[in-house]
Amino acid sequence: MTESTAVTEPTTLPSGALVERAGNVMIISINRPDARNAVNSAVSAAVGAALDEAEQDPEVRVIVISGAGDKSFCAGADLKAIARGESTYAPGHEDWGFAGFVKHVVQKPTIAAVNGSALGGGTELALSADLIVAAQNATFGLPEVKRGLLAGAGGVFRLPAQIPQRLAMEMVFTGDPISAARALEFGLINSVVDEGKSVEAAVELAQRIAVNAPLSVQASKRIAYGIVDGKRSDEDHKWALSASEWDQLRRSEDSKEGPRAFAEKRAPVWQAR
Repeated sequence: MTESTAVTEPTTLPSGALVERAGNVMIISINRPDARNAVNSAVSAAVGAALDEAEQDPEVRVIVISGAGDKSFCAGADLKAIARGESTYAPGHEDWGFAGFVKHVVQKPTIAAVNGSALGGGTELALSADLIVAAQNATFGLPEVKRGLLAGAGGVFRLPAQIPQRLAMEMVFTGDPISAARALEFGLINSVVDEGKSVEAAVELAQRIAVNAPLSVQASKRIAYGIVDGKRSDEDHKWALSASEWDQLRRSEDSKEGPRAFAEKRAPVWQAR
């Protein structure tokens, strides 16, 4: 990193995420590399709390979301935790949504720095950011249908809004991932950088934003997304539909079979019921 982008003032959260500062940029890193940064309730609580801190601190002008290590940005929800009946949401802050971020509207620009795989909730986390910088080894996908689940953290409606619908539906229906190169080709991400350089590149992009008038940038974001009183009303009905479909799906045998088969390292046996 250049002198202007050097990371300073490192701080940590008790568990789930690491927080660092690079000038006016806050870097939030999911900190479960041994679990491919899969999201559990501790991650959601830590990320959500860091976002609140960034929103309230006038010195923070841009937020970068990353994942610890170089293998996986985020593997999505912790399916082993789900199989045990545990929640992946932040206790007391379920309204923040998955990873404490997907429904957590902040007025400051957010950049996802993706290194390695971003699957399921990992892709949904990236889709929630305003900008995405990805390393050459990054992959994006919504494999929920392979596990008897659905991309209920915004993926099913945000992906078709951000890339051509035909490609989005292919990804949703097959659950197959795409490479960073293909994601760039269709405008899902802003740039592709060398492996291991996604955070550095994201911080450099963030610094280009941070030199601008912060209130102007924040007002522009509110207009672009129709943010009023901290909410995106254009997505309300989509979240409601997603919740309704998930409520029905989670009662099915297949929704239990998928995570169970994953935990037992075997192929699932679908019954369509």
